Amino acid sequence: MSKDAKPAIRVGIGGWTFEPWRGDFYPEGLTQKRELEYASRQLTSIEVNGTFYGSQKPETFAKWHDETPADFVFSLKGPRFTTNRRVLAEAGESISRFIGSGVLELKDKLGPINWQFAGTKKFDPDDFEAFLKLLPHEAGGRAILHAVEVRHDSFRTPEFVDLARKHRVAVVNAGDSEYPQIADSTASFVYLRIMGTEEAHPLGYSPKALDAWAERAKTYAAGGVPQDLQTVGDATKAERRDVFLYVISGHKARNPAAAMALIERLRSG
Repeated sequence: MSKDAKPAIRVGIGGWTFEPWRGDFYPEGLTQKRELEYASRQLTSIEVNGTFYGSQKPETFAKWHDETPADFVFSLKGPRFTTNRRVLAEAGESISRFIGSGVLELKDKLGPINWQFAGTKKFDPDDFEAFLKLLPHEAGGRAILHAVEVRHDSFRTPEFVDLARKHRVAVVNAGDSEYPQIADSTASFVYLRIMGTEEAHPLGYSPKALDAWAERAKTYAAGGVPQDLQTVGDATKAERRDVFLYVISGHKARNPAAAMALIERLRSG
């Protein structure tokens, strides 16, 4: 984000292929090959989970680019083969292979890469910093943004937050979940994954909860940190930031409705 640009708050879901969304989020009769085209016009971003499990072809990334609106952005999950290893310092080749796999075919629609770690992975300061040093912040003349999603309580320490901030990597804020919450802002953007949708609510969340997450996103975008979320490290100088907010897990069938409700609140607020 340039110094004079208004921060963008992008809201979306994980993936776009899910059978219960057909006839609910997706209109009856919509063909599967047009689901991304449709979803990208209701939402402002999507987190791609498929890249966590396997590689995609450059032509696939190019196709995703061409099927979506000009201002749409994808976040990508980094491959599990990179993060599910004992020694993270040895992940360099895997990282390079992923960056070179065709992700740059998304062009300006390439958003952050989320490197997700297993819940059993504990914080080893030296090894984790070695991993952060391997993450490229530029490739093919294009800026690359990185986020790390950690799921072990040992990461709830100021030392981890300081390392992420030093290397300009966002810490994924896991909202409404069993995972440790680290709401500190450590990069030029904020990455939120909220996981509390319930079948009982037509929009996934209650109106009050939707209002709360919309306000938190605006607080982050303005350079603050929501006071009702759990931070670990020291506060930093306020800077406006782009925000990526994904409605993930929970009662997945309701996630598109929750994301659209958040978009509506942000537009009207």
